[in-house]
Amino acid sequence: MDKLTAAILAHEDVASYLSGSHGITGDAARERVITYLEELRTTQRYELYRALEYPLYPILRKIERVGENVANAVDAAKQHRVVYASNHKSHTDYLVEPLVLDDAGIRPPIIAAGINLFGGPLGLIHKHVTGALPIRRNTKDPAYLITLKAYVGELLREHDLFFYPEGGRSYSGELKSLKTGLLSAVMQSGVSNVVVLPTAIAYDLVLEDHILSRQGKKRRQRPFSRELAEMVRFAVGYRSRAFVTFGRPISLDGYDLSSRRAMIGLSRLIGTAVGRLYKVLPTALLAACMRPSMTRSDLEGRIDSMLDTLRATGANVAVQSGKEAVELAAEPFEARGILVVEPGRFRVRERHVLRYYARSISHLLTAGGSTH
Repeated sequence: MDKLTAAILAHEDVASYLSGSHGITGDAARERVITYLEELRTTQRYELYRALEYPLYPILRKIERVGENVANAVDAAKQHRVVYASNHKSHTDYLVEPLVLDDAGIRPPIIAAGINLFGGPLGLIHKHVTGALPIRRNTKDPAYLITLKAYVGELLREHDLFFYPEGGRSYSGELKSLKTGLLSAVMQSGVSNVVVLPTAIAYDLVLEDHILSRQGKKRRQRPFSRELAEMVRFAVGYRSRAFVTFGRPISLDGYDLSSRRAMIGLSRLIGTAVGRLYKVLPTALLAACMRPSMTRSDLEGRIDSMLDTLRATGANVAVQSGKEAVELAAEPFEARGILVVEPGRFRVRERHVLRYYARSISHLLTAGGSTH
């Protein structure tokens, strides 16, 4: 028995499960725990991880990485065990956010990702190079949940962790309510000096925008190979900036591990922080103010008014005026087939995609909800 397996089996909740706390004992209970542990077991090989940037260059060169408040991450990594909690926009998040940390001299953390990303060659890279942690979302098997919590506890003794508390990507464009499963595992890990670092990622253009907005909400888990083929198609001519913004660390000291209410309060605190950090980009502003057909002057005026509202809430705004927002967003939207640009006037071509971008800042608007 290796050291990790011994540590997992000795974990209090695992030992209780093996003793029959959930109606299964002996070899059957032990086999289930060991099976899930082997699924979760992951190794990060940092030198190979850094070398991945070269074969991934065709997609990474299309995305300009912009880190904001990176000093928050640098300081936290020096003083604490860090758990990064980020919103989830795109499959490219897994590439962009760790590289922003690596650019700042921070060793990329272990990333918790959906198990659908672990098939075929990509799965081997995740398991043996990036060190990604496969997560079975929405499972209620107590053997899995108990093993996962024990494994996260052991993982945090050696590595920082990066996870997406929303679960999967946002199909509507909105920031979703946060799940507490992994956060609970972190709090019960027994590892001292752990902080949560709120992190937000925003794109001028999301690579999967047409795919996500067409579906609206996630109805079933599709094979990643199929999603990848669709992403390759929409990558033709794709260019975007990705803003990764880091907040101030949130200490976990003082939270009652047994209190569901405390856990929900912490989750809301993290969610609010991520929402405030989210970069308000020109494409989101144009989308939120656009009507089926508008003159340029009317559109710029509406954006100016919205900018006043956003500044009053302390939003992280990327532009100073409606004119600047329209100048920066109109061409990418036209090239993406979302808008039709005529002399002095704009018309909507892809209504669902435009709404997808508009909803990305709905949490910041005092009136609440989308403007559509």
